[in-house]
Amino acid sequence: MDTVAGAVTQEPPPAASGRQAGPLIVTEDVELLDDLLRLCAAAGATPEVHHSVPERAGGWEAAPLVLVGDDAARRVRGAARRRGVVLVGRDQDDSGVWRRAVEIGADHVLMLPDGEQWLVDRIADVAEGVGRPALTVGVMGGRGGAGASTLACALAVTSAREGLRTLLVDADPLGGGLDVLLGGETAEGLRWPAFAASRGRVGGGALEESLPELHSLRVLSWDRGDRIAVPAQAVRAVLAAARRRGGTVVVDLPRRIDDGVAEALAQLDLGVLVVPGELRAVAAAGRVASAVGMVVRDLRVAVRGPYAPGLDDREVARLLGLPLAGEVPVEAGLARPGEGKVPPGAGRGPLARFCREFWERALLEAGAA
Repeated sequence: MDTVAGAVTQEPPPAASGRQAGPLIVTEDVELLDDLLRLCAAAGATPEVHHSVPERAGGWEAAPLVLVGDDAARRVRGAARRRGVVLVGRDQDDSGVWRRAVEIGADHVLMLPDGEQWLVDRIADVAEGVGRPALTVGVMGGRGGAGASTLACALAVTSAREGLRTLLVDADPLGGGLDVLLGGETAEGLRWPAFAASRGRVGGGALEESLPELHSLRVLSWDRGDRIAVPAQAVRAVLAAARRRGGTVVVDLPRRIDDGVAEALAQLDLGVLVVPGELRAVAAAGRVASAVGMVVRDLRVAVRGPYAPGLDDREVARLLGLPLAGEVPVEAGLARPGEGKVPPGAGRGPLARFCREFWERALLEAGAA
């Protein structure tokens, strides 16, 4: 049991995917109820309100989150013990709140107004039905022209073709736009500049619905305007929202690291460094790996031929001191991105096979973690 004042101190209880019921509020304190209803509205949730434990069968047990006003602690003392109970009060100096929290089996003690942001986030998790977060993979080039953007697109297209909820994020404002690479530069939907003012929490469902849908996946890319960066807070909020939706998130990353890119790197489960099989590329990739490896806990190398004499995929991985993600096959879609109507990874060629095998391994490892 923890006191909360704006920071998450305990993982929320597991919830099934999909839209969930709203929280259960138990209180007779009119002012406290007004505050809790306001916070529920901010989180996009519709609560059920009672003065004591609901009489209907399962009402207390089935609610995804229970917010008990300190005034109602005595009235719910005999209710069945369960996870996801928060005792909410206002008196920071009332030491008796701990005893009352123990008596009702609360996970948290929360004091308003300090804990408002934490509570909004927690209620929003309930409203969105947070389950397993998305497996988030970042792809970056060991040098310019390595084919990282094409591989990122191919991984995203393959993930979507396998039936997974998929979001492709373009984190490189100078890359020309992944929507262009996928043939969707005129598709309706928001681009990065629309999220530049985002702070705190972005709704995962609202984010997904606002983005262009191309080849059965959602794409967050750049528009053709002059903006070449968004604040780090916006990157953090958007990627956190994307991860809460589950499935997979693929992030195309530049080789330079600014505050926004650092935020993206911090949310990766797996990083893939694309390195051509030549000595100069390996040397450049070594510098990128040194910088990225300080943030990304699982960084692997994907090697692309043709190879210089004395090199192959295993030797490149050995020189970089990184695990080998595999050998990226050379095919027309990878060498000349965007020239054809078929997006990278959409066919049955070697690139699509590489991507399918990549996801099979990555998802298996994530499931076993």
